[in-house]
Amino acid sequence: MDVLASNRRQFLKFLGSAAVIGSIAPTALAHAGGMGKPKATALTILHTNDVHSRLDPFPMDGSRNAGRGGVARRATIIRQIRHEQENVFLFDAGDIFQGTPYFNLYKGEPEILAMNQLGYDAGTIGNHDFDGGIDNMVTQFGKARFPLLIANYDFKNTVLDGRTTPYKVFAKDGIRLGVFGLGIKPEGLIPKDAYRETKYLDPIEIGNDVAARLRNDQKCDYVICLSHLGFKYDGPTVSDNVLAAQTRHIDGIIGGHTHTFLDAPVLVNNADGQPVWINQVGFAGINLGRIDLTFERGKASMAGQSVQVN
Repeated sequence: MDVLASNRRQFLKFLGSAAVIGSIAPTALAHAGGMGKPKATALTILHTNDVHSRLDPFPMDGSRNAGRGGVARRATIIRQIRHEQENVFLFDAGDIFQGTPYFNLYKGEPEILAMNQLGYDAGTIGNHDFDGGIDNMVTQFGKARFPLLIANYDFKNTVLDGRTTPYKVFAKDGIRLGVFGLGIKPEGLIPKDAYRETKYLDPIEIGNDVAARLRNDQKCDYVICLSHLGFKYDGPTVSDNVLAAQTRHIDGIIGGHTHTFLDAPVLVNNADGQPVWINQVGFAGINLGRIDLTFERGKASMAGQSVQVN
């Protein structure tokens, strides 16, 4: 217990002194030369999922993931990318909590403080984020300097009512980016006394509604879903692949829950036959997802990769 308390003090000291640069403020859309031709605008989206309280690297014990991951190494990579790129976002697709003694003892505080220092722009809620109970979620999410986005959980009649938001619109360099969150069905995954009166709403219906609102009402150029639905299943459970195929107006899905390791985003055609990219980078923070978007003449192109954290 003394060792763990000492580790926590050292970690919190790191959080207070870490030189992690926050998101860069938006700038006006520039034009190239005297020709009046709009220049290409680039956005870089970094993302994690299912970090599961893995603040330290895996121990050097000869196992498959030995020495990989760790919040300090992730901070270094993110800082370098922010130095190289002008417009950078950082998102998480849920299951922030549960998996190491940090959560067992401190119920999510170090995880949220670390995400604050790394400058996360938004996250969504995974099933394991309920593991300390809904009252604990209020306590720990209250320390976050970033919004928790979730559109298909109705928290009315719970202590979380009003403490999350369905979506957020980010504006950078003349581009409006709409981001919303979707969570997996709690029944069978989360004890009832942990999520209490939370109501689960159909992610396909809600995804369609929110994406249309972001595109049409909020005039977003690009719409991304932070999803904790899972990449793909054999059965009827709604997954990211199903979400992409049965909706409109979603351009990209940052996924979680199934701990799926993708080297690059997968493309699935939506209900209108338009491509939607889906990405997920495993678990425990051993990889960092990177999506580079280029906007030119009203069209967006995408390139993606998985960056190892080691």
